[in-house]
Amino acid sequence: MRLCFLVEEHYRHDGMPNEVIGQLTAWGHRVDVVRPGGSLLRMTEAVDAGAHDAWVLKTVSGGPGLTLLEAAAAAGLTTVNDARSIRGVRDKALAAAVGRAGGLPMPPTYAVARPDLLREIPAGEYPLVVKPADGSSGRGVRLVSSPERLEQLLPELAGEGMLIAQPYVPNPGTDVKVYAVGGELFATERCSPLHPDPAVRERRVPLSGEVAAIAAQVGAVYGLDLYGVDVLLGPDGPVVVDVNDFPSFRQVPDAAARVARAVLGLAGAGGSAAAACRTRARALPLAIPAQAARAGEAAR
Repeated sequence: MRLCFLVEEHYRHDGMPNEVIGQLTAWGHRVDVVRPGGSLLRMTEAVDAGAHDAWVLKTVSGGPGLTLLEAAAAAGLTTVNDARSIRGVRDKALAAAVGRAGGLPMPPTYAVARPDLLREIPAGEYPLVVKPADGSSGRGVRLVSSPERLEQLLPELAGEGMLIAQPYVPNPGTDVKVYAVGGELFATERCSPLHPDPAVRERRVPLSGEVAAIAAQVGAVYGLDLYGVDVLLGPDGPVVVDVNDFPSFRQVPDAAARVARAVLGLAGAGGSAAAACRTRARALPLAIPAQAARAGEAAR
């Protein structure tokens, strides 16, 4: 196969997606790498309908790569993930609305175009988590303890663009990151960006049936095939606080090979199985690896 990877400068030297590109090349596939953030793009000619079997995006939120991926999709080309699905999770305000409508356990979410409008949120909703609607990798996430603290932060928030705010979900200082790849789910525990602790290292953990069902439902609701879900284990149960398309897949065993096989499968099938069924908003038949499932049963 011939594939086109759109890779932003931010990920030029990252293992993901470079290891996936290396794996695909080693298997004899041709991979063209386009760096939309560092290239002059002739948009009227950038998408050649016969040049690639699929286009794959690994970019930061707000980067120019998604525009190029959407151009490929508009020309009828296969994209990984579905371009509309990526747009749906890159905008965190939109993602919150879509997720709640799809029955996902997500916190109430406010969205504002100007930070001073956050003053209208009732004091009873504090503490709040405030972050850019197009943020990624924990950028710009702030825990706002009170309306008084908000007033102090308003000048700092002025340059962030559209913002979302959600009531803080009490948690032990860690969150669970669930990765979906090739029809399987893998869970890791890591330090919360709101409670940084250098002593806490990301590690594989057993995946409970409840969290697995929620993670699978995320793929169906948003129409994603390769994705990550951030889950907080709050006092009232698991809560979805973020969804990422094409994440790092850290701690996933043989991640490069697994992701490469998933990309080839989606390219060969001509598109996203999840996007095709997103209107049903039902969980896809994703599997928990047997070892993790056994560990999860033992932990209960």
